[in-house]
Amino acid sequence: MNLIDWIGFLGVLQILVAYILNVMGKLQRTDLTFILLNLLGAGLACLASIMMKYLPFVILEGVWSLVSFIALINYFKKTT
Repeated sequence: MNLIDWIGFLGVLQILVAYILNVMGKLQRTDLTFILLNLLGAGLACLASIMMKYLPFVILEGVWSLVSFIALINYFKKTT
């Protein structure tokens, strides 16, 4: 595996961990850990997709990152 593969692997792993923990009832979609796992995971997966020059996943992971970032902003708005 090369650097791009590792970046993408770590990103996807974080997204999957968030999803699995949510399905198992260990994390809610409004939990900060869930939001951060999705934001960082999608960001890494997006970066790997950019490095691979694979536009469909750049769009997918870019939107996923944006939605997660908005969730993060909303999280902090609710806690202040």
